[in-house]
Amino acid sequence: MSEHFAYVNGVKICYKIHGKEKSYPIICVHGFGSKKETWICQVGMLSEKYKVINYDLRGSGMSERPNKPFTMEMLADDLAGLMDFLKIERAHFLGFSMGGMVIQNFVIKYPERVNKIVLINTSAGILREEGIDMFKNNQLRRIELIKQDAAKVFWQDVKAGFYIRFRKQMEANPKKKIHGIWSPEDLIEYIKTNPSTPKDVENQAYAVKSHNTYVRLNEIKNEVLLISASHDRLVPRASMLDIHKRIHNSIFTVIDKAGHEVHRSRAPEVNKIILDFLESKKLKS
Repeated sequence: MSEHFAYVNGVKICYKIHGKEKSYPIICVHGFGSKKETWICQVGMLSEKYKVINYDLRGSGMSERPNKPFTMEMLADDLAGLMDFLKIERAHFLGFSMGGMVIQNFVIKYPERVNKIVLINTSAGILREEGIDMFKNNQLRRIELIKQDAAKVFWQDVKAGFYIRFRKQMEANPKKKIHGIWSPEDLIEYIKTNPSTPKDVENQAYAVKSHNTYVRLNEIKNEVLLISASHDRLVPRASMLDIHKRIHNSIFTVIDKAGHEVHRSRAPEVNKIILDFLESKKLKS
């Protein structure tokens, strides 16, 4: 599928559409410093039954990168604008990490445009500012290191993103296609392609600082699936459990022996859980 562009709120947003045009839409939102291709393991299976839209947030991938601080409201408004551009009135939503934060803000502001929601390894935003700054500074150092040795950066990232036994499998054969879809060598190319710039990191970090839905989560009346990973070192399961406790109509599930990148490492299991959830009831009218 080739990239397309929408002009939304004065910014050019890059997106892709997978599946049949008349199928019910699912919109996928990626995480911090990432891009739409993070959903490589999901778009194939989900697009067999749904129209899957994955896009680059402003300041990411092939989307425009304005040099001004972002807010979660701004990112939520971009999502609404993309739906307007695509003439989508309502959709399911799938969000990973920071993408899950964007979706939380979106559903609170635009509840009439949301059907079912899947959130993977995300937070309600009760994060300490110094912790966000530490993460931001690590990302800034990472950008410089990618220019020198992307493979070294990738294998460092693997320690935080994947369960130890899975990491060993990756290290044993970096060319092997995991689930027949991606290999460690593919992901090394992924982090080298259209990487974040220092200004992108600064602007996205500002958005994370603006995120705090904790006291408003009880306003979400939609059906919500929360997927956590047992060994997530970036977003502990307690963060997801906090969300579950405050959203009445939510389901909480933990994938055992998995890290933050659970949607890649345990893709078949995660995809089945998502599809079962989406198909559990008839779509709301």
